[in-house]
Amino acid sequence: MPIPATPFPMIDDAIDQLNQHKATWLKLPIATKLNYLQGVIDRTAANAERWAHAACQAKGLSPQSPLAGEEWVSGPWALIKAMQSLSVTLKSYQAGTPRTPTAVRTRRDGQVIAQVFPQSIYDRLLLSGVHSEVWMEPGVTVANLPQHMGLVYRDPPAEGKVALVLGAGNISSIAPLDTLYKLYAEAQVIILKMNPVNEYLGAIFEDIFAQFVSDGFLRFAYGGAEVGEYIVMHAGLDEIHITGSARTHDAIVYGGGEEGQARKARNTPRHQKRITSELGAVCPVIVVPGPWDAADIQHQAANIATMKMHNAGFNCVAAQVALLPESWNQREALLDAVRAIFKASEARPAYYPGAAQRQQAAVSAHPNAERLNQRDVPTTLIANIDRDALEDICFRDEAFGGVLSTTNLPGNTAAEFLKNAVKFANEQLWGTLGANIIIHPQTMRE
Repeated sequence: MPIPATPFPMIDDAIDQLNQHKATWLKLPIATKLNYLQGVIDRTAANAERWAHAACQAKGLSPQSPLAGEEWVSGPWALIKAMQSLSVTLKSYQAGTPRTPTAVRTRRDGQVIAQVFPQSIYDRLLLSGVHSEVWMEPGVTVANLPQHMGLVYRDPPAEGKVALVLGAGNISSIAPLDTLYKLYAEAQVIILKMNPVNEYLGAIFEDIFAQFVSDGFLRFAYGGAEVGEYIVMHAGLDEIHITGSARTHDAIVYGGGEEGQARKARNTPRHQKRITSELGAVCPVIVVPGPWDAADIQHQAANIATMKMHNAGFNCVAAQVALLPESWNQREALLDAVRAIFKASEARPAYYPGAAQRQQAAVSAHPNAERLNQRDVPTTLIANIDRDALEDICFRDEAFGGVLSTTNLPGNTAAEFLKNAVKFANEQLWGTLGANIIIHPQTMRE
């Protein structure tokens, strides 16, 4: 049952309360902020089962299904893990010995790269083989890197700010993680507008963040575009963060309809609020040819299928286009393995609004589209799209659902193919959010 939209007078009061408390949050000592953070960790643990089960129910999953693990891992576990890591970092600042990257290196062009994960033996055990790096902006050197870390604690801003977080509707931990980032990395107080798709989690989040709410550092809002529009344009708001689509971003910055399009063409935003965004894109998975055996084919086919179908395909960074080597003799075997996995995978509803329309738009443009199961919105493979069809819907529009397409690119060697694939991804696929490269270790060494 939908949650009633937050009335505008309540929003006015919420933003007024946040403005009254923004200076307090900014000036709180780290020790006090650590107490708030521990409260989030404890309350998340207490609400974890309730959270995961609510998400399963909303997405049409049995809590006993293996797929329910997605809701635990990308929900309460993700939030607790991130907050535990943040707690370690804050304690290092409190002690006067700020945490540093586990390794730092410099590329030949001078760009500094800091490895930030794994940080502990537990990281290595739980996510074996996973490494995360931050590639620094020009001007950052190995010597001055520490001066570019934890700026809000090294050189706090003169004034606090009120920020709007427009919560994501797909992965349930994104909204609380975005909220905590703004609170702790930017020292801002927050009005969190829940997405109508997963507003059922609002009561759980309000419980988890109860101490922030009671002390005036966080407020929640519910409703559709009208509520979001009212908050965006509110005079008491300083900043905005959105996780969503480019269309939503443009509507926030420029407005809707023809007037919004005209503003975008002139690059004249309708407000001057700082906005940060994580927006969906047409994300590629680049498959580099190499000496793969049958086990490699099956393993990487499962990887590709998972990149597409995690959370039923409703991920901004989900694989949408597989860039394959046209002369590789194992290309069809890999595609057949992906087909088989899609066909055999557990049925799950396409819970996110608009999925059927987006899938049908892609299918209508491709008579050869393969519907690979009997779900309400079938998982769909569109293979061998002409690489020169640069305006193809699969290259230009985010599918945000169970549609995977492929195109074949030239290259007499693995290195030549990879160069062509990177160029194609950067220049022809819409958006810049993410990309995957699958390469055999032997090929990488060569």
